[in-house]
Amino acid sequence: MADVAAHLGVSRQLVSLVLGDRPGPSAATRERVLRAAEELGYRADTAAQLLRRARSRQLGVLFTMEHPMDADLVEALYPVAARFGYSVALSAMLANRTERQAIDELVGLRCEALVLIGMSAQAPEDLAGVAERVPVVEIGQRTNARGTDSVRTDAVSGVRQAVGHLVGLGHRHIAHVYGGDLPSAPERRTGYLEGMREHGLGAYTDLVPGAYTEEAGARAATALLARDTLPTAVVCCNDQSARGLMETLLHAGRSVPGDVSVVGYDDSRAARLSFLNLTSVRQDVARIAELTVGAAVERLEEGRTESTHVVLPTTLTVRSSTAPPRS
Repeated sequence: MADVAAHLGVSRQLVSLVLGDRPGPSAATRERVLRAAEELGYRADTAAQLLRRARSRQLGVLFTMEHPMDADLVEALYPVAARFGYSVALSAMLANRTERQAIDELVGLRCEALVLIGMSAQAPEDLAGVAERVPVVEIGQRTNARGTDSVRTDAVSGVRQAVGHLVGLGHRHIAHVYGGDLPSAPERRTGYLEGMREHGLGAYTDLVPGAYTEEAGARAATALLARDTLPTAVVCCNDQSARGLMETLLHAGRSVPGDVSVVGYDDSRAARLSFLNLTSVRQDVARIAELTVGAAVERLEEGRTESTHVVLPTTLTVRSSTAPPRS
């Protein structure tokens, strides 16, 4: 700021007013100062600004690097947070970095609330301790940790819709690649089982171990290809798993949907790729972001103390990866 002030021959206080967007300077003066700041390459020291503030107005977001759905959610959170006057700080979960380390980093950055995307449900007591310090909102699951909020989609209904769609096309031998204990995976498995029973296909239930990765989908496809007979349709636990399964089937000379119809979950950007064109259970990312930030702001601005848990409806986006089975 001293450089900008010296360049223009004005006081540093005037420059501070303009760059802090505070009242006082005229429109012409503001334009001169901002132009000079741009010419000199001035950038505000965000860390110093945070230290001077009584509040940081930062929302900390914990996410994984593995899942495209997490990236979609992070992207959706930024504009919503900005509309409420908050910035976003990110902390990634990695193989060599524990969830606790990632959370502690966000708290250390003076984040006023935490948004946890796809965190495992292994230690809700830890979450309860964190929630005593700052508001915590979980996306995609509900651990029931004391003092936390959650926003998730109705995974049971979503997968039931997927099964109903396949049954309506004429499929009976429908398998499910399930995600073990990953966030929302047990609910997706329940939706598959309920959907099969609902259509009188309980005897045809076929659970194949998997996870939320392309590699897991590929392993599931390899296991299915080793059988004497393939199922005519597969509901995968997410879009990444479906992608790995589809590519492995195609490399083995099987066609999708000719030999096997495939359904994913998330309706992520990958599902919309022209070479996949994947039928998928859709999660409304924009609405999830809206409700998540809203829940954090309610606690911070309005003093809400009771927990809220929102379950959003899902829809099925039908594309060309599903078709009637061959006779």
